[in-house]
Amino acid sequence: MNNVIEIAGEKAVVTFDPEIRMLRGEFVELNGGADFYAESVHDLLEEGRKSLAVFLEMCTEKGIEPHRRFSGKFNVRLDRHDHAAAVIAAAAAGKSLNEWIVGVIKEAAA
Repeated sequence: MNNVIEIAGEKAVVTFDPEIRMLRGEFVELNGGADFYAESVHDLLEEGRKSLAVFLEMCTEKGIEPHRRFSGKFNVRLDRHDHAAAVIAAAAAGKSLNEWIVGVIKEAAA
């Protein structure tokens, strides 16, 4: 994944904000707003370290769990043609729709 960086073991998604002409990082597995901005990759990494440290310290002070909990379940809504195409692709691969979707997600997220 080209737009994901790791800082102190935490993954952050990086985007470019054209309005302010800066890079933005966001720790998406955390329970709150731990985002950070900079004009260069080097500075973004440094700002990310600072933002993460402040966020984790605040969580400790307030007794808050810093990481989001994921249930492993989510709903997907797509049009009926895409749904049918997914069922056909899963069957052609000899998998249930759930197994096929899990495989597609794992491949795309790797």
